[in-house]
Amino acid sequence: MPHNIAVFGMGYVGCVSAACLASRGNNVIGVDVNPDKIAMVNEGRTPVVEERIGDLIAEQVAAGRLRATVDHAEAIAATDMALVCVGTPSAPSGALSTRYLEEVAGQIGAALKGRTDRYTVVLRSTMLPGTCDEVIRPRLEEASGMVAGEGFGLAVNPEFLREGTSVKDFFDPPKTVIGEVDAASGDAVAALYEGLPGPVYRTAVRVAEMVKYCDNSFHALKVGFANEVGRICKALGLDSHAVMDIFTSDRKLNISPAYLKPGYAFGGSCLPKDLRAITHAARHADVAVPILDSVIPSNTRHIDRAFDAVAATGKKRVGMFGLSFKKGTDDLRESPLVELAERLMGRGFDLLIYDSNVSLSTLMGANRAYVDERIPHLNKLMASTPEAVAAHGEVLVVGNADPDVVRALASAPGAHVVDLVRYPGADEREGDGRYDGLCW
Repeated sequence: MPHNIAVFGMGYVGCVSAACLASRGNNVIGVDVNPDKIAMVNEGRTPVVEERIGDLIAEQVAAGRLRATVDHAEAIAATDMALVCVGTPSAPSGALSTRYLEEVAGQIGAALKGRTDRYTVVLRSTMLPGTCDEVIRPRLEEASGMVAGEGFGLAVNPEFLREGTSVKDFFDPPKTVIGEVDAASGDAVAALYEGLPGPVYRTAVRVAEMVKYCDNSFHALKVGFANEVGRICKALGLDSHAVMDIFTSDRKLNISPAYLKPGYAFGGSCLPKDLRAITHAARHADVAVPILDSVIPSNTRHIDRAFDAVAATGKKRVGMFGLSFKKGTDDLRESPLVELAERLMGRGFDLLIYDSNVSLSTLMGANRAYVDERIPHLNKLMASTPEAVAAHGEVLVVGNADPDVVRALASAPGAHVVDLVRYPGADEREGDGRYDGLCW
């Protein structure tokens, strides 16, 4: 069944969304304050330069499925859904400007006043988490006299369209994300993309808002990272493209979900050492690598955050689960948990630790030497069971989520938990005032 859709904002996102939705059989009205853009669309011409969009607009206008107007009230009256695709530029301070979003929200809300049939407002513009709930929703409700999720539908549907390939990306999206105020709102948006490839995620409004920033920040980071590697390779006389071709071929660790789950700091015998080595080599070659230079300080700040969370409780008896740099190993070299333990001891906390993988009697080689140098008193801090740690700690630091640790945590419901790994069952503790997830 075709939808009747108003698309506010006839820039790149709006033009592509309007033309592509029309090509799927919907009736689409583009809305913009610029009369020149409106005239171009109604003449079957594109206001933006984008591959395939000119032919697509011409075809859909000729078919009678796409037109444009400057009259927002007329567009709302003739449709049952609005896609808001207006710009959200940077203010001089770098803050996000929501001026155009607010203007359109007021216009849509006023046009909905007194309307009895269900209308759905879909926000496609890029906006920071909380913008919908705290800025746009109140504006819509005030202007319409209705409540979102009851009198009208409201959803956030971020776009993942790359300029130059946006038409292709619309029809072959990497994912579809729908942040819904209520299920009926999400249903209306999901119907627009029915049959398109890629996973569909229906989630909370603020999660949907944040996903776009996560994507774009990571894309920017990737470009900067690749360019820093390229500068180092050039200084060392290497072919940077050969290096990155091999790097990106690894889909298990490099281009994958590996290492992209928020948790505790990294450590071990490789990552810190190799980062220091490559940044030293870059400095020696007079190559600036500010992204790589910032990685270890950022990691250290994460350890600071864990210590601050423990200290903020005001309690002195601390139980720690985990000591090695990651689960399933006894390697303590540059373990961020060892660093945290040292800080706690240095500040006078009464610390007891359990790690099923760490046995002082079996540590050997560089691992043993590291313990003897950094934490020679470790044997006095280690407990033989997780239950002993759970009984000791007024604050329990979870750096390892083995099943025996999870069971021990359940036996200490009164302890304050500082969770570094989001252990199984942690969701049940969130919000009780005695649980602190490090970055969730």
